[in-house]
Amino acid sequence: LPRGARFRRMPGTSFALAAMALTCHSCLAMVQGPARHIDRPRMPATVSEEEGGSPLPRLLAQNRAWAKELGQTPGLLEKLRQHKPKYLWIGCSDARVPANQLLGEGPGEVFVHRNIANMVVSTDANLMAVIQYAVGALEIPDIIVCGHYECGGVKAAMEAVDHSPPLENWLRNIRDVVRLHRAELKGIGDAEQRYRRLVELNTVEQTLNVYKTGAVQGARVAATKGSAAHAGPRVHALVYDPLALELKPLDVDFSAVTAEYDDVYRLYGDVAGGRGARKGSDRVFGA
Repeated sequence: LPRGARFRRMPGTSFALAAMALTCHSCLAMVQGPARHIDRPRMPATVSEEEGGSPLPRLLAQNRAWAKELGQTPGLLEKLRQHKPKYLWIGCSDARVPANQLLGEGPGEVFVHRNIANMVVSTDANLMAVIQYAVGALEIPDIIVCGHYECGGVKAAMEAVDHSPPLENWLRNIRDVVRLHRAELKGIGDAEQRYRRLVELNTVEQTLNVYKTGAVQGARVAATKGSAAHAGPRVHALVYDPLALELKPLDVDFSAVTAEYDDVYRLYGDVAGGRGARKGSDRVFGA
């Protein structure tokens, strides 16, 4: 959700239909090009488009140009005959945060789920199905939760404003992050720095929510019984600055954080090696 945006339900539109704006369909294979394509010039708008006509002819023409260019990549089409992405990306729907381009990855590499403010909510059946499919069927070894500065969803959650359902229901999850970290946030005098810190804290909390899921814990149990060097999937917390165009990892010791709550959120009992222990890790719930 772009910063400063407001959600308004159009007259005659059901809340159920409006709620669809909260979550995008998860892509089985991204159709965005590698990072080098991010600055490709757009074709000029047609006269019809400038007069309110459909942009579809121009977009289709741009797609054909993109396909022609990318189709020259050796071995790409053969690679795309199978679906074996390396990463699950859980990010914000904000149009300034395109997963593949930020990572410098091409089609087929990133399994993507996006929603407002990159939330991991246990009642979101869409995301829960994505995580289950990603770790259970695709066996993706790395999950990235990426927040971003300039996030309108996080900014909205800092306001004493009712943004109306279903958006307000969604933002309440971010308000809970504010409550959990109230002391730290109140200690930051500068409003902009407090907002940026909440972006980071929200990303960390959503990363922990990924660890809490049964799908991820189950995959980590399975990993302890194999030959993997780590109890995967690994979960990474990143934050993106759309004005600097750079990603940075959040400096969080997830092993220490999850150790405190292992007895609360761990879903599986003792397994070989002691509660999922393998090569330095003694937890199924945790980094």
